[in-house]
Amino acid sequence: MECDTLHAISPIDGRYWGKTQGLGTYFSEFALINYRLMVEVEYFAALCELGLPQLADFPQERMGELRALYLGFDDANARLVKAIELQTNHDVKAVEYYLKERMDELGLGKWREFVHFGLTSQDINNTAFPSMLKAAVHAVYYPHLQALLDRLLACAQDWAEIPMLGRTHGQPASPTRLGKEILVFASRIQVQLALLQRIPISAKFGGATGNFNAHHVAYPEVDWPAFADHFVGVKLGLERSRVTTQIDNYDNLGAIFDAMRRINIILIDFCRDIWTYISLEYFRQAVIPGEVGSSAMPHKVNPIDFENAEGNLGVANALFAHLGEKLPISRLQRDLTDSTVIRNIGVPLAHTEMAFASILKGLGRISVNQEVIHADLERHWVVVAEGIQTILRREGVPDAYELLKDLTRRDVPPRQQEFEEFIARLPVSAEVKRELRSITPFTYTGVKI
Repeated sequence: MECDTLHAISPIDGRYWGKTQGLGTYFSEFALINYRLMVEVEYFAALCELGLPQLADFPQERMGELRALYLGFDDANARLVKAIELQTNHDVKAVEYYLKERMDELGLGKWREFVHFGLTSQDINNTAFPSMLKAAVHAVYYPHLQALLDRLLACAQDWAEIPMLGRTHGQPASPTRLGKEILVFASRIQVQLALLQRIPISAKFGGATGNFNAHHVAYPEVDWPAFADHFVGVKLGLERSRVTTQIDNYDNLGAIFDAMRRINIILIDFCRDIWTYISLEYFRQAVIPGEVGSSAMPHKVNPIDFENAEGNLGVANALFAHLGEKLPISRLQRDLTDSTVIRNIGVPLAHTEMAFASILKGLGRISVNQEVIHADLERHWVVVAEGIQTILRREGVPDAYELLKDLTRRDVPPRQQEFEEFIARLPVSAEVKRELRSITPFTYTGVKI
């Protein structure tokens, strides 16, 4: 189905379609229909393997023809399903009817009534959507996040030896290393990514109210919970939620979105810090010929990639938050409020994907301005006061903190010469004085993390 980018309401399907269309494989209307069809076909196949008398004579060698219906699903097939939906006003029932019609055409109509046998729509939706999410996360999200993480780790290594003025509350603080500050974000992402990867992708499969009522009344001798565990776990590769209402509990799905949101929060923090370092001229921005930074100010080169990423991450997180909060809540055994909400799971992932790409692009357009970083350290010798007063405490000098406070909290902060004069007057040994003089804004960077 074609997407007219000029008339699309969402920028994901409009302006940014070229950057997000890869996710259409997993989250488009076409994809949803296809995944629903896959679940219906595989459920029918599982019933055939179960040994039900009415399916004993189904020709197993023809199961490949049924699987070809979803493996070779195309736009024309999707339009047929949508045409059926115009009559049924029910999207899942339209897929069921489509499959039955195709079975009739294949000469397999004798067994058509075992399509969607004993199921409710949510047995299809709550397996199709998790299958879509699992495929997208493994094929797109994880690889792209890992690429970004690898780039951050590379930057941390490349910049590991660059001393830099620290800032707390926006004011000069103990020096650090530029690479270590990048490593902070990389390590935070690693922790949250590991947590995300441990969350099961759950699915519901248990009939109209989660009790296999229809299945059990038709075939009471079958262990339907065991069948469902095998179908969902082995055939679909998901984890079945065993105690549910008509719909999945969505707790694990909510946890996934919450974890993705936390990763995005870390990246927002990163974008704001890089933006600030650029404004301090710690990073140079590449000038790209032909690009325009401002419609009015010809000189402008703006950190647009990090700003774009921050904006997209914010949009994504607003949706992740709603998905995580809303989906686990449903009245009694089920209401329909989750239906329209869960259709949007691809939207925050698309905004997140755009943010990943923007951050990578932005990192490729900046370079370290060591001269500015060095000059900033040179202007702020006051940051060595912490180290000096700590050594003086070690040596038993009374009121060491107060001595350094009197020296440094002035309208005109002291520079190197004043520190050397201060050290010369201290009642400590020559060896300790040499130790104190070795402390500079460029060497007072602590242990290497």
